[in-house]
Amino acid sequence: MSELVPGGNVPLPAGALTVRVPGPFDVSALVTDDGGRVGGDGDFVFYNHPTAPGARLRGDTLALEPAGLRAGATRVTVVVSAADPDTALARLPAPTLHVADRQGRPLARFTPPPVRQERVLLLAEVYRRGGVWKLRAVGQGYADGLAGLARDFGVDVVEDEPAPAHPSASPTPPTRVPVRPSARLPGGPSAPPAHGPARTSPPPTRVPARRPTPPASPTPPAERPAPDPDGFLTLVNPARATAGSPPVSIDARLARAAREHAAAMAAAGRLGTEGGDGVSVHQRLTAAGYRCLAVGEQLVSGPRTPAEFVAYCLRTDRTRRTLHDPAFVHTAVAQVTDGRTGDTYWTALWASPLTPDGLARTAAEVVDLTNRERTRAGLRPLAVDRSLTAAAQAYSTDMAARAFYSHTSPEGAQPWDRAAAAGSSLRTIGENIACGQRSAAEVVEGWMNSPGHRANILKPAFTHIGVGFESGGPSGTYWTQLFGG
Repeated sequence: MSELVPGGNVPLPAGALTVRVPGPFDVSALVTDDGGRVGGDGDFVFYNHPTAPGARLRGDTLALEPAGLRAGATRVTVVVSAADPDTALARLPAPTLHVADRQGRPLARFTPPPVRQERVLLLAEVYRRGGVWKLRAVGQGYADGLAGLARDFGVDVVEDEPAPAHPSASPTPPTRVPVRPSARLPGGPSAPPAHGPARTSPPPTRVPARRPTPPASPTPPAERPAPDPDGFLTLVNPARATAGSPPVSIDARLARAAREHAAAMAAAGRLGTEGGDGVSVHQRLTAAGYRCLAVGEQLVSGPRTPAEFVAYCLRTDRTRRTLHDPAFVHTAVAQVTDGRTGDTYWTALWASPLTPDGLARTAAEVVDLTNRERTRAGLRPLAVDRSLTAAAQAYSTDMAARAFYSHTSPEGAQPWDRAAAAGSSLRTIGENIACGQRSAAEVVEGWMNSPGHRANILKPAFTHIGVGFESGGPSGTYWTQLFGG
């Protein structure tokens, strides 16, 4: 095993890696090209957006598959910050990076020099040089925090004006990181008015750039199965059967969205959840008239036939899980070749429709998982409140339809405003939001791994809860928890 010093590097073996930073830290990663630039919000991996092609974050461990990174990606920068946003890095023990191969054998370790006023630390880089992947120890800090980090990665940051201070406000340092031009960093939390209910809302961790989004339209009744000219079902349904999953059928709406996205990727000459036209694969599903309760996608370049595409998906753990997922009932696949390079771009979509019963089950699962966490902490469970549920559902739908992600609506409304407008008379209001998670278990786990969101879930003063979920928008899924007491 190599003990690294700042600037030191070591070659890495082929295959998967694990990168772990134990301790009171939040671990995140930025996927960039040779120029050190992110390509979109999907290139930022953190507790509330834990997966990207070739990267998955679980707790303090980042699993990397360098060969599975998006097209054009040549570097993954590992970043740490204090898990408690009120604690300075200088007050914590030095973070230690542990890198291991797919069998868990240690490859390298790095402990950076002590920091002073820095709030964010670039710990290391996994990068490609001459066809070989290497690890470089960095240890570079930013005194101005995430905004300075964002600027260094080529993001044009526009900071909001700080909110006015007020004795009843409980400031929480901003944790949002913009990952595309013109994203915004908050200057601070919104202070509540001088009189009125107490409000607690941790700042969101990602604000996608806003762009027009087709309005969500209800998923119509089940359509007749669409034709399968590529024989995709004859390949995937036997593979699903071996995993004990039910068969899927081709859905014409998914087929339309898959064709449009494959064509957009071919036109841009790169893989991505957003095409060169700036529209995400999830927005294409919404425009096609399909609202998803569960959704998955496989974006691949290289295979020449459907059989090669399916074989690739079965070789890779992440894509194999999607193909085998028993939650999906519909699928579609499309391929488009870039006439300039001859590269073929594939989009496979998997989904189950959003129905009233399915939505109710998902919301109930979020409530159940939340109450399990409260019970473990010795707190009373939360009761479902009709007004909070209506407000939470309306807000998830609004974020998906208008492609924004923030506790503050475009009109300036705050969580307590939405609760009151829905008829709630509860005085203490809090809100958790998230986007991109594919299940109730995943979203609650993400909230529990975030100090601010965890504090809302475990706040003794809260007695009631409402949950909202919507599909669509740039991130695919939008979740809201609204608490009251």
